[in-house]
This record gives sequence, C-alpha cells and structure tokens, in this order.
Amino acid sequence: MIAAAAENNALGKDNDLVWHLPDDFKRFKELTSGHSIIMGRKTFESFPKLLPNRTHIIITRQKNYQPESCIVVNSIEKALEFIEEDEDAFIIGGGEIYKQSLPFTDVIELTRVHDSFEADTYFPELNQEEWQLVDEEYHPKDEKHAVDFTYQTYIRK
Repeated sequence: MIAAAAENNALGKDNDLVWHLPDDFKRFKELTSGHSIIMGRKTFESFPKLLPNRTHIIITRQKNYQPESCIVVNSIEKALEFIEEDEDAFIIGGGEIYKQSLPFTDVIELTRVHDSFEADTYFPELNQEEWQLVDEEYHPKDEKHAVDFTYQTYIRK
C-alpha cells in the first residue's frame, strides 16, 4: 500500500490531492514503476493518462467499465488474483479501497503530510497493535513543498 495522508488522515477532496509535493510524486514513481497498481475507479479517473511502466488494475462496481490497457475487477480479492506470487503490487487508493485492502496488506509506504486539511476522502486509522513503524525520513518544507512531510514505512506485526 502506498499513500500520502495528512495528520487528520485526509487524502483528497473532489477527486484531487489537497497538496503538491513533487518529491513525493518522484518517490511514488520510483516505488511503483514496473509493478501492478491497484486502485478504485475514481482514483484512476483522476489521472491525466495511464501511468507508464505499470499494470493498472481498477476496482469498480460499474458494469461495462473498460478503459483501454487496464484490468477491471469488482473486488480487492479479484484484483489480487492478477498479481504474480513474487510480485510487489501497490494499492494506491482511494479511501474506500485502502480500507477494504488493509487486511491484505503487509507493508504500508505512507507519506505523512504534517498539516490537517479539509477533505472528502480519508486514509484508514492504523491500529498500532497491528502495525510497526520501521523507517521514517523527515522532509522540511522548502520552495517546492509548502508543508513538512515524513516518509514512513510500516510493516504488519
């Protein structure tokens, strides 16, 4: 799972992010390139085009939804059937997909944005009994980044 969430777990509003963090976009690209990315329909539709060098697996309840060059399924379980046993796949959102896929996740790459935002989509609350923070890297705000943020890696205990 890979996500960027604010201190209040805000992910986005009106199918868009509520912050602009170029270094986080670069990290997302580095981590997900060459892998499958699993997402909900609205997350997919928020992209201007297909993300290069990734297999797009879209979860939707809509019948006959079939964007070009994508795999379309109706559940997280069906999405996981398309993942090779030794492949790293990334669940990339949105909020409901994160919530549904948490039981199937063993690593979370989270960019914690150090502010709170008004949103209509939220990242699920992580149960500290189940998740262990194993790495973090703080980035202060600068001319390209309006807010401080920290890359955090969690693994299932």
